[in-house]
Amino acid sequence: MLWNHRNIESIQFSYETLKSRDIKIVHDIVVNIDPQSKQVTIKGGDKFQYDACVVAPGISFSWDAIEGYTPEASQLMPHAYQAGPQTLLLRDQITAMKNGGTFILVAPQNPFRCPPGPYERASQIAWYFKNHKPRSKIIILDPKPKFSKQPLFTAAWEQYFGYKSSNSMIEWVGEADAGEVTRVDVKKMQAITTSPYKGDVINVIPPQKAGAIAIEAELVDDTGWCPINHRTFESTIHKDIYVVGDATIAAPMPKSGYAANSQAKVCAAAIVAKFNGEPEPFPSLVNTCYSLVTPDHGISVAMVYNLGPKGKIQKVAGAGGLTPVDASDEMRKREVAYAYSWFKNITHDIFG
Repeated sequence: MLWNHRNIESIQFSYETLKSRDIKIVHDIVVNIDPQSKQVTIKGGDKFQYDACVVAPGISFSWDAIEGYTPEASQLMPHAYQAGPQTLLLRDQITAMKNGGTFILVAPQNPFRCPPGPYERASQIAWYFKNHKPRSKIIILDPKPKFSKQPLFTAAWEQYFGYKSSNSMIEWVGEADAGEVTRVDVKKMQAITTSPYKGDVINVIPPQKAGAIAIEAELVDDTGWCPINHRTFESTIHKDIYVVGDATIAAPMPKSGYAANSQAKVCAAAIVAKFNGEPEPFPSLVNTCYSLVTPDHGISVAMVYNLGPKGKIQKVAGAGGLTPVDASDEMRKREVAYAYSWFKNITHDIFG
């Protein structure tokens, strides 16, 4: 969306197909999960009894992590890391930005949702700038020493945006160069590390933790994320409550949509086995993540996981891999086609 190749409607989906399969859909906000009475309460007041409760809380933001960055500040310095109005706000700010302006992206510390996301975003905005605002600049302020798919991204940035040259469109400021933003000044439009960086558009992706309902239901530990049994995804804090997706502590699996989809299937199989009095299945999980650097240049990472001898998720040796750094133009175009096919297939898998 940020480079005007999609609209918001293209990432919105209906639950009608699920309803046609005799699945009851209730659109409301869960305000309480009581593990003792095994009841879920929604904002409208209704209560639902459960034998097994599966939650996918997603993420919430640690608003106190960056001084000056509040929900109110996000209306001027959008995070756009929960799709919807924030996505449209950031797109509109980029579109309105003057040619020759500075776009600042503040990346979060690990762990966070979609590890390649900030760098794919920077790539796509750079492509938009190259074609519509060629005198503009992107600065990525990052508290980390490295980031997901870094060699693939930086190779593409060198190819298309002059990365590391005197007229590079993209500048990455990592941990070694004091890239951690500790404060923002909304009035001055500054992101501040050991010195201030002034931007025309500032996209702050704050540090993250599990979604609000996970915190309310006391499913999180001191890290702010949800510890789970890696074989079943049952919470290690509350019995018969299962957690999948970004909110879980499931490393080395990343916090990605495909990982969540794979985890949900393992979780469902474990619940069915439990209801039928059968042994817990041995899990096999997978993750694939595509990133589009330009409309014709895609990159990807893939990995397969299983359960290790200590009952923890582990990578399967020899499985998975990355797009080669020296991939041909034809292969990069195929990765783009694969990315769109992946999106179509996974959304069909979820919504029918």
